[in-house]
Amino acid sequence: MAAERRRRAGGGLGELLLRIREEGKDNIPEHPYLYETDVEISLVGGSCKSPVEKFWNGSGAMYILQKAVSVHESDSMEESRTDDAVYASEVLPKESPGALGLSVGRAKQLISLYTMVQNPNMSYLGMSDLVVLPPLWARCDGSDPQHICWIGAEPLKAGNKVTGVNIYTVSCVGPTADKTCFANLEELKMEHKIRHHSSVVTTKGFAQYELIAAAAVEDTIAESGGNICVDITWNGVEKILETPPLISAATLNISLESGDPRSPVFQLCRELQFLLALAEGLRTGVTEWPEPSESESALKLVQEFLTDLKKKLGGDYIFGNKNETEKIKCDTDAVDSCIKSIFGERGDLDFTEQLWCKMKSVSSYQELIDCFTLVIKSLEHGEIQPWIHQGSSSFLSQLIQQSYHGKMEDVSLSDITPIQMLLEIGLEKMKKDYVSFFIGKSRSSLLFQDYFISTSVDLQEQVHRVQKLHHMLEIMVSCTGLLQFRHENLFPLTQICMKYYKENPLNEKHVFQLPITPALVKKFYQNDNPEVWKVEISSGHGHKEVKTTWQVSTNAPVEHGTANNSGFFSDSTVNGSSEERLYFITMTQCSQVQFT
Repeated sequence: MAAERRRRAGGGLGELLLRIREEGKDNIPEHPYLYETDVEISLVGGSCKSPVEKFWNGSGAMYILQKAVSVHESDSMEESRTDDAVYASEVLPKESPGALGLSVGRAKQLISLYTMVQNPNMSYLGMSDLVVLPPLWARCDGSDPQHICWIGAEPLKAGNKVTGVNIYTVSCVGPTADKTCFANLEELKMEHKIRHHSSVVTTKGFAQYELIAAAAVEDTIAESGGNICVDITWNGVEKILETPPLISAATLNISLESGDPRSPVFQLCRELQFLLALAEGLRTGVTEWPEPSESESALKLVQEFLTDLKKKLGGDYIFGNKNETEKIKCDTDAVDSCIKSIFGERGDLDFTEQLWCKMKSVSSYQELIDCFTLVIKSLEHGEIQPWIHQGSSSFLSQLIQQSYHGKMEDVSLSDITPIQMLLEIGLEKMKKDYVSFFIGKSRSSLLFQDYFISTSVDLQEQVHRVQKLHHMLEIMVSCTGLLQFRHENLFPLTQICMKYYKENPLNEKHVFQLPITPALVKKFYQNDNPEVWKVEISSGHGHKEVKTTWQVSTNAPVEHGTANNSGFFSDSTVNGSSEERLYFITMTQCSQVQFT
């Protein structure tokens, strides 16, 4: 009787898992499915973050099982429940509480059923198809003596045939600062050898260090939103928590958000924000005008600017000379000295660019019209003959070119026209600002320049691409100021960012990765504690390979807990000291079930 019930349970679970997989081929199901009455099953994959990525490096779709908290519990449900029935049609509500773990006994039972379903020798289960299902992971509540928080199962394949299953057990304790709780590497290796009957093991280390806090220089460059950390891997670990050797492989992970007021390019960011406000006003018809940022109004600044040009019209004045551009001091020059040494300053602002520097402080639609009215009248009367960059395509530039010949078309400064005129000259100016930063004296950085400064797309898309340029600039500035990167390090990072942004929309949460040598950043982490440190002990080859992983981390490796907050998370410290780094200790063990 027990065997029959187990067979029915395995067949029911298998059919449900197969159905979930089929329904998730095109789109991952938005809601979880209910199995029996106590287990919630979700399919995770695609862009969804893997909840087990911190201790399992598999990829692709996977099943996540956890304790179900159903608001539909009732006597009628209990009466209609049959032995091991599958209530796949009942979808749990979105307002269900946070993830809760199953008991270890229940999780092991589900893993056992999954293993049975995957076994090609179990055709009598009655499943319609014998297919390779995605891996399955079950959350556990950590209430057992080993504090198990996850149990997982991953099929082992030979072609399209399943030959066995890897079973993973993840346990977690902490946080604690008591290093006497830490494992001994030789004992870990011996335990692995005994469990897996192996005579030879190999070790691989991994450490992650946060660099922003370690590298920030007081009163110069402050840390901004996001994170800069380095991942380091090496072979031949000799002791727990050892510092990675310089021959290790390292990857810099950079995720930064724009807009930190302490950033050296914050003024440029404010300039971009005004550009975005103009673009939004052009799109919606409603413009949010910023508060005046100058002591003088934009109209007065434009009046003084035009008066100065009229006085110098007959002299030897040249737009863009050093004294004038230093007097204007556009916002893109407001950078730290270490940034100047890399990106330099622009000294070639033409008339429209200088006009933008004056008009970016306009505080109303009427002031905008008044400013352009002054400019157009001065052009019409021949009072100024401004110089503009060759290739400038803004409407104002076209009017200026017409003024050279003494004849200009009539301009109606109404509706969205003045907003578009200001947006166009701001776009042209800021594009040149960013290009000058990225090119410097090396023309080889122009790999994707045409994409970022193209005028063949509409204004909204042009603004979107300028946003991408600014995000890249924030990254370069941070790496230059915080990590003292030189050109040979900035160049490959620039290319990585440009390649990503040529193919993807703006995403300030994206993590850009740059392979580096540990020596490049060692001074920032050599005396610091790692955020994550782990050792991987392995034996066997191919499908026979098994691993034991021991790691410490400052952040909890799992997101779920138990209803009463007991289990694997305990609040333990040493002698009440708050100075010691608190670590969670996680152990991942693997065993194999072979079908052939």
